[in-house]
Amino acid sequence: MAAVTFKENPVTLLGNEVNVGDAAPDFTVLANDMSEVTLQDTKGSVRLISVVPSLDTGVCDQQTRRFNEEASKLDNVNVLTISVDLPMAQKRWCAAAGVDNVQTLSDHRDLSFGRAYGVAIEELRLLARAVFVVDSNDKVTYVEYVSEATNHPDYDAAIEAAKSAE
Repeated sequence: MAAVTFKENPVTLLGNEVNVGDAAPDFTVLANDMSEVTLQDTKGSVRLISVVPSLDTGVCDQQTRRFNEEASKLDNVNVLTISVDLPMAQKRWCAAAGVDNVQTLSDHRDLSFGRAYGVAIEELRLLARAVFVVDSNDKVTYVEYVSEATNHPDYDAAIEAAKSAE
């Protein structure tokens, strides 16, 4: 498993680490209207999956805003932001932040995404910061587990990976 810290303290990640070349694991999360969403709902497009601990924190806020800006410039790419925030809180945050180019999804119910992608933090019941790119054929083409959960991901590398995926 990837080694991750949260505020410099080691944490335990649950689930399976995902690597480039793997078939993207499916998952079930909740949209802002409480409907279920799976990876297959965006099949046939490239998915840039931005994983954040909570939208109500500074780095997560900035990460989601950055990918929201970039999403409008990406063709055939769905940008998904996944956290364990409640769907209603995600909806409120998006409205207040003017974020409308990314889809925020909640993994609060059963950590389906967190366990499938190895980002569920056992000690905190949050998701570790990570970015995944999944191509239109459901293959993982880019993975970044951010080693310190309070740090930013490599935005440029993730965006380039999304642009080059098919």
